Amino acid sequence: MKIVQIVGARPQFVKLAPLSRVIRKAHQEIIIHSGQHYDIQMNEVFFRDMEIPDPDYNLNVGSGTQGVQTAEILAAIEPILIDEQPDWVIVYGDTNTTLAGALAAAKLHIKTAHVEACLRSFNRTMPEEINRIVTDHISDVLLAPTDTAIANARNEGLQDKCYLVGDVMVDSLKFGLAKAHRVSDVMSGLKLEGSKYSLLTLHRPYNVDDAANLQHILSNLNKLGRRIIFPVHPRTRNIIQQLGATQYTNISYIEPQAYLDFLLLMEHSDMILSDSGGIQKEAYILKKPCVTLRYETEWTETVTSGWNLLLPTNSAEFPLAANSFCPPESHPEIFGTEVAEKMLEVIDEA
Repeated sequence: MKIVQIVGARPQFVKLAPLSRVIRKAHQEIIIHSGQHYDIQMNEVFFRDMEIPDPDYNLNVGSGTQGVQTAEILAAIEPILIDEQPDWVIVYGDTNTTLAGALAAAKLHIKTAHVEACLRSFNRTMPEEINRIVTDHISDVLLAPTDTAIANARNEGLQDKCYLVGDVMVDSLKFGLAKAHRVSDVMSGLKLEGSKYSLLTLHRPYNVDDAANLQHILSNLNKLGRRIIFPVHPRTRNIIQQLGATQYTNISYIEPQAYLDFLLLMEHSDMILSDSGGIQKEAYILKKPCVTLRYETEWTETVTSGWNLLLPTNSAEFPLAANSFCPPESHPEIFGTEVAEKMLEVIDEA
C-alpha cells in the first residue's frame, strides 16, 4: 500500500516516528509536512532526533488565522493527494493540519485514519476541540488511545469505526528517552545535575498572549518557593520583558528545548506544571506529578488516577494547591504498549 502521513506541528512529528518505522517495513510511505510550525526547534530537530525520514513535501504554510491557515493547508494538500493517489491518509491529533488533511482526503474519497481519535475536552472555545470532532466524523478509521476515548466514540455513534490501540507516545517516549540518555548533555549544560526543580510550560493564547494573565501566573508561581525551570518561546519572552517580569527569584527562563533534551528535563523534574494536553500525558507515562493550569483536560484518566491536578489559574486554590499535591503510589497502565504495531494492524485489516 501507499500511505500518506500528514504532520505539521511539534507533537505530531514525535507521534509519527514510531508509526513511520513500522509502515516502512511493509508499505510505501509519503510524508507531507504542512509547515504549520516552522521554528527550527519544531521541525528539523525533531526529524533528526527521532530519526524520521525527510518529508517528501514541505508546504511551508506558516502562521495565520484559524480559517486562513486551515484553508491554505487544504489547498496545498489536495493536488498532492490527487497526484500521489494513496491508499490511506493518516492524520494526527487536533491541529489545523489534522483537519485540513482529513478534509482533503475525505473529499477525494481516500481512506483516512485519525491517530489520537475521540478525545474531548468539551470546550468548544478551543479550536482544537472543533478540529478533533470534525476529523473524527469524516475519517474512516479512528485509532483511540484510551477507554474514555472509546466511550466518547460510543456517545457520538462512532463506535463501529473506532479501535482501542493505546497511545503512540508510549513508543515515542521509549525510543526518545533511550536516545536522550546516550546523546543529550542538557542537564550538565544547564547546570541542573543533582538539582531539585519543577518544569513549567505555557503555550495557550489565553495564558501567554494575555499579558496581565501571564504576569498573574508567573508572580503566583514564584510564591511557591520552588525552583521552576521555564523554557520560553521568543514571543512569550518578549511579553515577559515588556511586563518587567523577568526578575522572579524562583523562575529560571531558558530557551525552547529540542525534544530529546526536553525529555530529560521532564524525567529529572519533581513536578510538571503545564497548560499542554500532550505534556500531561507524557508526565503520566514518566510517572511525574502534573499540575495542569486549565479547567479541563482531554486526558481525564490522568486526573482520575490521581497523577494530574487541574488547577485553573484564576481559582482560589491557585497556586498553593500545587505544593500540597501528592499522587498515589498506584500508577495504572492506561496508554498501552507496542502501539504503532497495533495501529498498523488495524489499517492493514480495514
